[in-house]
Amino acid sequence: MPHSAAALALVEPLKPSVSAQPAPAADVVVLKFGSSILRTAAQAPAVASEVYGHVRAGRKVVAVVSALAGQTDHLLAEARELGLDHDNDLLPDYVVLGEERAAALTAIACDRIGLDAKSLSVRELGVVAEGPLEHARPVGLKGDLLRQALAEHQVVVVPGFGAVRPDEKVALLGRGGSDLTAVFLAAELGLKRVRLVKDVDGLYDRDPASNSGRPLRYRQASWDDARRHGGALVQHDAIELAESRGVEIEVAALGRADCTVVGNHSAPPGRSIPDAPVRVAVAGCGVVGGGLLARLLPDSRYEVVGVLVRDPKKARDVDAPAELFTADREALLDLKPDLLVEALSEGGAGHDLIRAALERGIDVASANKQAISRDPGGLQKLAEQNGARLAYSAAVGGGSPMIETLRAARAAGPVAGFEAVLNGTVNFMLDRLDQGADFADALSDARIAGFAEEDPSSDLEGRDSAAKVRLLAFEAFGETPGDDLPCDVLASDFAAEGPVRQIGACRLEDGVLRASVKLDRNLEDPLFSALKGERNALKVYGEDGRVWSCKGRGAGRWPTTESVLADVADIIRARHAALGYH
Repeated sequence: MPHSAAALALVEPLKPSVSAQPAPAADVVVLKFGSSILRTAAQAPAVASEVYGHVRAGRKVVAVVSALAGQTDHLLAEARELGLDHDNDLLPDYVVLGEERAAALTAIACDRIGLDAKSLSVRELGVVAEGPLEHARPVGLKGDLLRQALAEHQVVVVPGFGAVRPDEKVALLGRGGSDLTAVFLAAELGLKRVRLVKDVDGLYDRDPASNSGRPLRYRQASWDDARRHGGALVQHDAIELAESRGVEIEVAALGRADCTVVGNHSAPPGRSIPDAPVRVAVAGCGVVGGGLLARLLPDSRYEVVGVLVRDPKKARDVDAPAELFTADREALLDLKPDLLVEALSEGGAGHDLIRAALERGIDVASANKQAISRDPGGLQKLAEQNGARLAYSAAVGGGSPMIETLRAARAAGPVAGFEAVLNGTVNFMLDRLDQGADFADALSDARIAGFAEEDPSSDLEGRDSAAKVRLLAFEAFGETPGDDLPCDVLASDFAAEGPVRQIGACRLEDGVLRASVKLDRNLEDPLFSALKGERNALKVYGEDGRVWSCKGRGAGRWPTTESVLADVADIIRARHAALGYH
């Protein structure tokens, strides 16, 4: 039950049993997004989604981007209107502004959903090339800035197509040169594969858009297959470099796990079964539900069949057909969706709806921590009994991959305990209070920013964080602490007097789970003390002394929306695997 904010006695800080060791270093993946994917600025969120999926799986990402569709030709035309011709040294400098703009835009889209992203310019990236100004070849990498950015950030977005000559002038890598940039960076970083994200799901034996018979897709293609059938899909210079450097090329579509792997081996092509749009029902149209609708409705991979709300006639901040809205739970489920995306604000109603969907064999992705934390084990068992899938990463941490981090720690060995900043609203308010704002203004600012609900009591009394502690405990220990988890209250008479964080913690002592939600004035860990605004962070202690951590935006429409969409993508990938898609 809640305790007064004046009672700030803390549980004993979690300490590993032996000297702390960091978790294994994150793998690095190089992804390339061309103008067929990043056509306009409107596609940047979809690119950020693809990047987010890799980060949440524990990888760091180098994202290589081309200019937005038509930008290269536009920049060339502008330069040539001023009399610049192919041999002018200044032309490449101007043309690569398209890629640099796309890199900055993609980094902004990543930041919006809570990823720690940085963009580099062509000169900062440091690819060194020799040869003609418009068709040079990479020969080296001055990669200090790239490696530093990778060490300090989750995502580094870099421009493709451009490089720097030994005389410090910019050169271009030929049409399709972003493929070459991606392959070269993968080789220089010591990677065995690079992933080129295209507008088709792999390499075919003929143009999928042609009428000359049914096209067949390669699961594995040799270098010669790629040269023969790649056409304009993969730059031939990139294929040559990949073969010589021993880097396999994955050719994949956005949001698809399956792909064509181009390398030393080949397998006969086969039929590719196109995905029918996934029929999605959405429950809730508030901060998160509205964000989900805004992303799902224009995406051809999904068909939104209905939206459950309390008042179907209420005005919404998302443009959606009025006929989608219903207040009837059974009517929503009778639409036979493939997937329910549950983002209700009420725990009881959400729990009942999730159970009803799972009983019908409908997959569920939920952002409702109050609903899931009531009985996570029971809901998982119900899903298994009915051949359905349940995902709830978005219920904890917003855009910070806390569930995935804890699962990675548990997979490596027994977990001793964890501690975390779990509530973005409270952390935002504590940050404002430390800056001198009074309680009313801090709460008002949190509402304006879209973090605090109209009734913020669950956040302020620690009940929201307590529900998240129970969910994380279930992931760590396979059981949850009792409902009487002690919580400190952030009340209107609270005096900050220096940095304070709301810390949710749980540890296993002599076979008993000990958990709490406390307002901590004695911050020793920079992971927590450095958190600003709505950001959340988690630290997991393994019994062997290793420590796992993650951080990210813990509140707001777009980080939580992204986490739900990543759960949706995981469910769809699991479906494909169950059906034997390759």
